[in-house]
Amino acid sequence: MMQIEQQQQQPQQQQNQLMVQNSGSLSFSSHLSKEDEEISKSALSTFRAKEEEIERKKMEVREKVQLQLGRVEEETKRLAVIREELEALADPMRKEVAQVRKKIDAVNKELKPLGNTCQKKEREYKEALDAFNEKNKEKVQLITKLMEVS
Repeated sequence: MMQIEQQQQQPQQQQNQLMVQNSGSLSFSSHLSKEDEEISKSALSTFRAKEEEIERKKMEVREKVQLQLGRVEEETKRLAVIREELEALADPMRKEVAQVRKKIDAVNKELKPLGNTCQKKEREYKEALDAFNEKNKEKVQLITKLMEVS
């Protein structure tokens, strides 16, 4: 785009120089015909129109960029607010989780000795059951002997 503008500006600059040179000679002598003068004027007006169009487009682009930047800033602020709200929501949850974990640890501490006691009692029960079964067998044998003897 810059090359096009430069290419457009070079002939325009040459025409402007001719106009300056010619305008001096016009006042002193009427070398240039009306046709040349009109061509110079139309070229100058075309150049000015293109410059104005370029400036207008620049302004439109600037406005669009400014609008986009404004939207981005608004969205950034909105995201910051949402992030703060999420952090505020997360904090009570963290506190609750920490409390539940403490309770779990306390229950685990209570369960450990109870589990050991339970295992000890189970061993004692098995031993007592084994002793009971042996005594019961012995009783059955004794009863059987008694029946034989009688």
